[in-house]
Amino acid sequence: MMTKPQPSEYAAPHAGYVQLIGDEDVFAVLSTQQQISYDLFTGLSEEQANYAYAEGKWNFKQVAGHMIDTERVFSYRLLCFSREYQELPGFDQDVYVDNSTFNNQSIQDLAEEFKLLRTANLYMIKALTDIQLAKNGIASGYPVSVKALVYMIAGHERHHLNILKERYL
Repeated sequence: MMTKPQPSEYAAPHAGYVQLIGDEDVFAVLSTQQQISYDLFTGLSEEQANYAYAEGKWNFKQVAGHMIDTERVFSYRLLCFSREYQELPGFDQDVYVDNSTFNNQSIQDLAEEFKLLRTANLYMIKALTDIQLAKNGIASGYPVSVKALVYMIAGHERHHLNILKERYL
């Protein structure tokens, strides 16, 4: 079982994601979340998926797409840093969503895309060695370890699942 990363392995802006996972088995969390998110997304009608809880807020499809984008970015960082130390740029989540086609996709397609992305990431994470988990790099100007990125993937999803359940459903 992977141990929780130390605060020195991630920056303050990412602490909330790591803390949402705490001492849980992060691989088990990622595996369980995959089905929870898939079931949530596929249980929606297109009308529900186009709902935003307030003016100027993302709709459900856009939140799902943002979750996909962020998992891709975090997993790319994880891949890069596990192979060698480097610095990668940040990404502006609003620009990504504003320039996406999420609203033109069905919620069913977004659900399937998320599920397949997570499956690929679970294989990549499972294959990481302790040496690779301890490696780090710079992302968005902040140092971060590979292990912290695993926790951030899980914590980011948990964060958005909480928001979806509180404000959208």
